[in-house]
Amino acid sequence: MITNQILRSATSIGANYRAACRSKSLKDFVNKLKIAEEEADETLYWLDVIESVGLFRSVKIHPLKTELNELIAIFVSSIKTAKLNMLKKGKTEGNC
Repeated sequence: MITNQILRSATSIGANYRAACRSKSLKDFVNKLKIAEEEADETLYWLDVIESVGLFRSVKIHPLKTELNELIAIFVSSIKTAKLNMLKKGKTEGNC
């Protein structure tokens, strides 16, 4: 069921972000944020599906999709910054 898929992917975003904040290294931080990014994108996909089949009106879905796109942008930016920091400083330790 689509609602179950949304529930799983949406809750995984927060769980993986929290895991990233508690990571033991920058590499682990990046990996957890990548998972959070993927789960946010999957949630966005499922919202697109339910919108396209008319289960909910766009006016209800649009704010959720906007927030997911903002989260994805934050995750992508954070991943890029962490990777740059690893390259520049040879840094492997650190959290949120």
